[in-house]
Amino acid sequence: MDSAGRERVAAASRLVVKVGSSSLTTPQGTIDVDRVDALVDVLAARGAGGAHIVLVSSGAIAAGLGPLGLSARPRDLATQQAAASVGQGVLVARYTSSFARYGRRVGQVLLTADDMMRRSHHRNAQRTLLRLLELGIVPVVNENDTVATDEIRFGDNDRLAALVAHLIHADALVLLSDVDALYDGDPRQPGSRRIPHVRGPEDLEGVELGRSGRVGTGGMITKVEAARIATGAGVPVVLTAAAHAAQALAGADVGTFFQPDGRYPGTRLLWLAHATTGRGRLHLDSGAVEAVVGRRKSLLPAGVTHVEGEFTAGDPVDLYSPHGTPVARGLVNFDAAEIPELLGRSTRELAATLGPEYERELIHRDDIVILDSTIESRSARHV
Repeated sequence: MDSAGRERVAAASRLVVKVGSSSLTTPQGTIDVDRVDALVDVLAARGAGGAHIVLVSSGAIAAGLGPLGLSARPRDLATQQAAASVGQGVLVARYTSSFARYGRRVGQVLLTADDMMRRSHHRNAQRTLLRLLELGIVPVVNENDTVATDEIRFGDNDRLAALVAHLIHADALVLLSDVDALYDGDPRQPGSRRIPHVRGPEDLEGVELGRSGRVGTGGMITKVEAARIATGAGVPVVLTAAAHAAQALAGADVGTFFQPDGRYPGTRLLWLAHATTGRGRLHLDSGAVEAVVGRRKSLLPAGVTHVEGEFTAGDPVDLYSPHGTPVARGLVNFDAAEIPELLGRSTRELAATLGPEYERELIHRDDIVILDSTIESRSARHV
């Protein structure tokens, strides 16, 4: 099964490759030209064989540290955004120069989670990426750190890469890091063993996942989460070191292979589940929970007991059970200030007293994802 899955990666005609900050920069935070060129050598060779590749590249903030005279990744958002503003130009210029050695052009694509949860923006991103590939351009994707906020952001490019893979219907996702595989313990400790194949959550029981490094925001936790998102959307994943990129793309037994489960959820709702956080909360009674979760119905005002937070129509909000458990997330049709007047009332009653425009659901069932466990895990399925 493992060899068949890896052969699928080797035969992929449309690939998403993600590379982390630590694989592109020096300890001082500057771009490592040799590392970038080595990666581009591999990607260009695969592209010459006919594959379309989208490169999701971290490194903008890290690349900005040196020019700004910073010794470590800043913690405050404003300085991170300043570093990203400086570093993004440095990073893309380096990719432009490196791919030019093979006569290839690159196109910069900066995405925010806020953009991707909006239906029209989501479709525009998809069209742009696919058109770039049709034109023979290598899209270089990154989160738009310059304008992203703490409240609404991808948080790491591993998750972004998984979502982009689903967005463009990729045949495979390759996550490149400074660690050569997923291990059952700290890979620096004797006795830790490589996990060559992950078929499902049971293969990860008892596995210790490390935290982020010096210049990145991710870590093994985010990579496993990204693999879970991608495989849940039917996309196979290989996790390995950037130094093993050529072998991974060729289907060799390197790194860790994550087997897809064959599901193909709606793309926009995958973004809603994994690329957003609720800007408010709607607390449901037990009947509404059963209707939304159990019977896949729209959320009506009559089933909501109270509302928290400030949000506007079209924003994502989290739906909570009477026990205080998050059960779903959806795109709300009303502003937060409008909802208290609607609570506990039927749509027919609201239409009669407030007007026909109120004879509609708070959240349509097509704009709801069910959370399997907790908000923090961001594990979800489409209603």
